[in-house]
Amino acid sequence: MDRLIAIETLTAAAFAPFGTLIEADPATVRMINGGTTERFHALARADVVGEGASVIINLFRGQPRAFPYAIGMMERHPLGSQSFSPIDDRPWLAVVAGDEGGRPGRPRAFLATGRQGVNYGRNVWHHPLIAIDAVSDFLVVDREGPGVNLEEFVFDQPFILNHPLS
Repeated sequence: MDRLIAIETLTAAAFAPFGTLIEADPATVRMINGGTTERFHALARADVVGEGASVIINLFRGQPRAFPYAIGMMERHPLGSQSFSPIDDRPWLAVVAGDEGGRPGRPRAFLATGRQGVNYGRNVWHHPLIAIDAVSDFLVVDREGPGVNLEEFVFDQPFILNHPLS
């Protein structure tokens, strides 16, 4: 099997099986604050389950990865969705996979602009944050609370990502 992962453009339709694209969508705009602010309304919904669970907002600082980069593992969060929204206007990669019998299938990689975020659906396999070329900050919304909300899977052989901007 070819281990090289093609890098796809991040679109709402392409990402739909894995979660929601978060970006300014003119169809969702509502004018607020006396007409001085555009609110792009309800772009994604946090999904958490379990007694005592709550939604939290974090800042993640991602270190740039060296390319070619080996995708050797994937993770998922069975008790809550997890969103990543860049705040530095730098491109980054979202790597996801469908579930195949309790393990991730072949990964797919999406190149996100610095103005696109994603909300990984609850229990969706994804790779941890992949910053490109520079340290990058992300606003991350996820679940806090009791229960095991992290499952990891290590591939027998890694998949390979080449630099997405070269």
